[in-house]
Amino acid sequence: MPAVPAWPQDSGVRLFVDRQLAEGDAVWIDGAQAHYLLGVMRLKAGARLKLFDDVSGEWLGEIVRAGKRDLDVALLERIRERESVPDLWLGAAPIRRARYDWVVEKACELGVARFTPVMMRRAVVDRVKHDKLRAHMIEAAEQCGRTALPILDSEMSLKEWLTAIGNRPLYFADEAGGAPMRDAMTPGSAAILIGPEGGFDDGERDLILAHPSTVRISLGPRILRADTAAVAAVAAWLALTQ
Repeated sequence: MPAVPAWPQDSGVRLFVDRQLAEGDAVWIDGAQAHYLLGVMRLKAGARLKLFDDVSGEWLGEIVRAGKRDLDVALLERIRERESVPDLWLGAAPIRRARYDWVVEKACELGVARFTPVMMRRAVVDRVKHDKLRAHMIEAAEQCGRTALPILDSEMSLKEWLTAIGNRPLYFADEAGGAPMRDAMTPGSAAILIGPEGGFDDGERDLILAHPSTVRISLGPRILRADTAAVAAVAAWLALTQ
């Protein structure tokens, strides 16, 4: 759903479009997006809005035709290039759905480049709803002025994800403790791994610690829930390295 930021009031409606945009394009919008623009926001022909596509940046558009269930938007000019995104991957075990949706939202808001549901023995669910997670990412990007979306992977096993990250530093938020984040985290490519609500089992911890680029980190003296830990670790990495 397109978002209307609360402030500044003149920032207008922002809408993600799942196709590459270019100058002079006419963009046809239907379905739920059209219902929101026409039925909820009551936009008419001549109204302006902002479109972004995760590829070319953000564009100023004007509604040139407003029907009952669809509309056409003409692109007037590109406002911004696609933003630069830090090369940070977040792997997180699925937890209860509402809280996992929240993690995905915040990962997008903070600027994670890639998000992967990593299946572990104590994960709450066997599968995640990929379409729902992407919808949460899109909504967060619309509301927060993002012009880039994280890559959203399908579920991977822990072994598959460890192979996929290659030799990038893996910051492992281990319940058993590790180095303070301010000492451990460095600029450049990175991956962060957050476990399930029940924690890692012994076999998973051994597999992670055997990975050659693993760096055990501590998120502080307090026990954090999985969703809190994910946001805390990503925010810390961004604050310390960017």
